[in-house]
Amino acid sequence: MSIYCQKAPQKTEETVKMIEISRISLNPNQPRKVFAHEAILKLADSIRQYGIIQPLCVRKMGENYELISGERRLRASRELGLNAVPCVIMGIDEQKSAEISRIENLIREDLNIFEQAGAIESLIDTYGLTQEQIAKRLSNSQSFVANKLRLLRLSASEREKIIENNLTERHARALLRILDTDLREKILEKIISDGLNVSKTEELIEQTLSNNEPKKQKPRPL
Repeated sequence: MSIYCQKAPQKTEETVKMIEISRISLNPNQPRKVFAHEAILKLADSIRQYGIIQPLCVRKMGENYELISGERRLRASRELGLNAVPCVIMGIDEQKSAEISRIENLIREDLNIFEQAGAIESLIDTYGLTQEQIAKRLSNSQSFVANKLRLLRLSASEREKIIENNLTERHARALLRILDTDLREKILEKIISDGLNVSKTEELIEQTLSNNEPKKQKPRPL
């Protein structure tokens, strides 16, 4: 069950209720934008065999409901053609719903590194949370949060290439040492074409920075 549903049972109308899928709308504040269809099909197969072990979390919206967490389970249930799914109903507002959705995804590490960073940025910009508050909710350090946010300094095209080529967060953080955007793009292309691991990437960037340092002029003899 959602960690937030576990912590706040007094805010639910009843423990678990079967709700028609047609009455559940998706959470517009869901930070995850890409859902791999193959992974949804695998989850659907698991649900077919064992059922939905962990209920979804929703909030009441008039006569219908809005999803708080559990979008993968909802999508998989739709694939199976299920009419209803087990849900926990939470009495919270839109802001708290968005916060829960983002925090739960971050805790589960269900987002890529840039989706994680974007979710953190949204919690700060939209809902006024501080880095310290987010770190506390994630049971992590403030430096962890700050390092995630630094990833957003990379351009959209750089982020796309990093994800498409399965580069790691350490690759991305190493690239941030290069401030010249054109040079950084060239280094990124080399990392991809040569299939460099993190260690080789860091060596390349160290060498690049060293070669691009301004040469100190020797003093002229008097």
